[in-house]
Amino acid sequence: MSLSGLQQNLAYNFRDETLLALALTHPSVAHEVNAPTQHNQRLEFLGDSVLSLVLARALFEKFPDADEGALTKSRAKLVNSISLAEHGRKLDLGAHLALSRGEENTGGRDRASALTDAFEALLGAILLDGGFDAAREFILREFADDFDTLTELSGIANPKGELQELLQARSPNAPNYKLISAEGPDHDRDFVCAVSHDGIELASGSGKSKKAAESNAALEALKKLRG
Repeated sequence: MSLSGLQQNLAYNFRDETLLALALTHPSVAHEVNAPTQHNQRLEFLGDSVLSLVLARALFEKFPDADEGALTKSRAKLVNSISLAEHGRKLDLGAHLALSRGEENTGGRDRASALTDAFEALLGAILLDGGFDAAREFILREFADDFDTLTELSGIANPKGELQELLQARSPNAPNYKLISAEGPDHDRDFVCAVSHDGIELASGSGKSKKAAESNAALEALKKLRG
């Protein structure tokens, strides 16, 4: 397919369009022709590196009081394979991939791994074509919505585990969770739970399940304890 429409989606025009074509060349093409053929894995390596650097600096500036662990978890939330595949879909990279017949016939154009790899390879291609500033501008534009909804603590995958780890540095006792209320019909209930430690209530949280309410209570407690 023509790459001109794709470049409009990217809001970036390549000076060397062969770099863009290479970023969209799946390794299966080399296997199919059974001959040395360039594909996007080297660009993927480069793109992964520049993505990590740009997002690390952006998070460092956005959360000046966050520690290394919180920054690492926030970055991981932004660059997990599901997130990167969605960025690839949004840009319609799948429609422009060069695939082997076998990969094409088995749904390769919408395969998360292929879209993730192509997205990272695209970043590497932009870096080579336009330099670091061009790659940085593209990445920050692509991730702007993600940053708008990201908070430091939203990077925590297990709030209850993190709260327990934090509290047990002060006391051997584990936090205690208590169901405060459960209202609404069986198919749409609202739960409220409170978390306490050493007899002191730290916070409460709500959710559509007891587990979610406990997790949100732990998240609120972490926010308070970390100031």
